Amino acid sequence: MVSVGRRAALKGAALGTFAFTLGGAQVWLSLREARAQGVDLKILNPAETAALEAFGDTLLPGAREAGIAPYVDHQLAAAPEDCLLAARAANVAPPVAGFYRAGLAALDQSARQAFSKSFAELDPGDRVGHVDQLRLKNPDGWSGPPSPFFYFCVRNDAVDVVYGTVEGFERLGVPYMPHIAPPRRW
Repeated sequence: MVSVGRRAALKGAALGTFAFTLGGAQVWLSLREARAQGVDLKILNPAETAALEAFGDTLLPGAREAGIAPYVDHQLAAAPEDCLLAARAANVAPPVAGFYRAGLAALDQSARQAFSKSFAELDPGDRVGHVDQLRLKNPDGWSGPPSPFFYFCVRNDAVDVVYGTVEGFERLGVPYMPHIAPPRRW
């Protein structure tokens, strides 16, 4: 992983861009651009990425395209004190990668038990039904962190990615009033 200093990382986050590796070079991209360009993820494997994108998009349509996987992966790769994920804010002990990996594995395991498919392979109706169950209690076959807590954390991460931008605020009809305005739209 390319080492980015704390000051550069905070400056990039304030601008709505993050440092990613693309074709062996460090580039600064928005989360949406990172997903569209297929940046190399550092922590999440392809199955975890597929589960996270499907789960995030079920919880909040648009989360996949907004870049939930690059966001979560980028934050998992950050130093624990710089991690902006909801799980970290909810006091999951660092490193929080184990929490996300266990939750995504449990999501797939419970979907396979109920539907004989991974969560990402389910049709949208089955995804919604499965999520409706796991937001209340651990479904059959769940072996990760408590499913309502995992739901809560990933839902908050999806909200951050979809609505935590100037455009996201506009979609909500809420004035964007940052303490320090970004020099460009993200």
